[in-house]
Amino acid sequence: MFSFEGLLDLPLIWYGLLGTALFLYVLLDGFDLGLGILFPFAPSDTCRDRMMNSIAPFWDGNETWLVLAGGGLFAAFPVAYAILMPAFYMPVTLMLLGLIFRGVAFEFRFKATGRSRRIWDYSFHFGSLGAAFMQGMLLGGFVRGVEVEGRAFAGGAFDWLDAYSVFTGMAIVFGYTLLGATWLIMKTDGITQQWARKCAAYVLAYVGVFLGVVTISMPIMNEDIRVLWFSLPNLFYLMPVPLITVLLFAFLWWDLRRASEVRPFLLSMGVFLMGYIGLGISMWPWLVPFEFTFRQAAAAPTSQSLLLVGTVIMLPVVLTYVGFCYYLFRGKVSHESIY
Repeated sequence: MFSFEGLLDLPLIWYGLLGTALFLYVLLDGFDLGLGILFPFAPSDTCRDRMMNSIAPFWDGNETWLVLAGGGLFAAFPVAYAILMPAFYMPVTLMLLGLIFRGVAFEFRFKATGRSRRIWDYSFHFGSLGAAFMQGMLLGGFVRGVEVEGRAFAGGAFDWLDAYSVFTGMAIVFGYTLLGATWLIMKTDGITQQWARKCAAYVLAYVGVFLGVVTISMPIMNEDIRVLWFSLPNLFYLMPVPLITVLLFAFLWWDLRRASEVRPFLLSMGVFLMGYIGLGISMWPWLVPFEFTFRQAAAAPTSQSLLLVGTVIMLPVVLTYVGFCYYLFRGKVSHESIY
């Protein structure tokens, strides 16, 4: 049997694949979760219909990347999976329940009328809000690290729940809301677009505050991260990350006050990208902070090699399909049902 063992750095490749899948999920499912968070505050039912139609072709496909990230962690890094899942069983379960509730509400709303439609509107909102908040709490718990003994989780069921994880949960909620608002600026017009522009300008300040506090708190909590970012010459090498982030915020603020439609969404994605890069630099090379690196947690090379064969075949197919969907459903949407 052909094997990539000895030819490729398989743990590094899978570490990169998982990181990429997770980022694509945050980026793509982030804007439709953000749209759900904004949903009940829309000016009218017609605006809400437009909002739904703008994500109808994409919302379920966006969650493909979450499946890839979770399945890849289980198959390629079983040690990390065996430690992290018991540590985060509760927030992961609550997140999945939110996604399920949101998906059911999405389907039922298209067929509901009158008062029952308003019930599904709020169901869609609270499912999106709950899923986004739990994802932020997962991030906070991951950044702080988990208690490990040997190769097993040794902490309590509520170790993930503290003030920092609540703060990161709120940060993700506002970040997703910004993505959702700028998506609507790009995909709608008229009253819906004007309202979305005001929402984006409003939450932009909160996103800046939360991102700044999270960025500052990480080196305060962990000495290794503090040394990484503030020792010389690392300080000069890593300085472009915060500088580019500040520039993206400035350009986004400028565009939200102008008639730009596409660039605000691209700039919002850029803000998330820079935040993700900063997080990746801080967490390198840990997969179970700060206990196991991605090499220590990796599966046997034969297993990773076999998994990579299937990924090399299927990943381009998925990317092509996703790209085709976004191309096919490009442009503005109306309030008329297309589902």
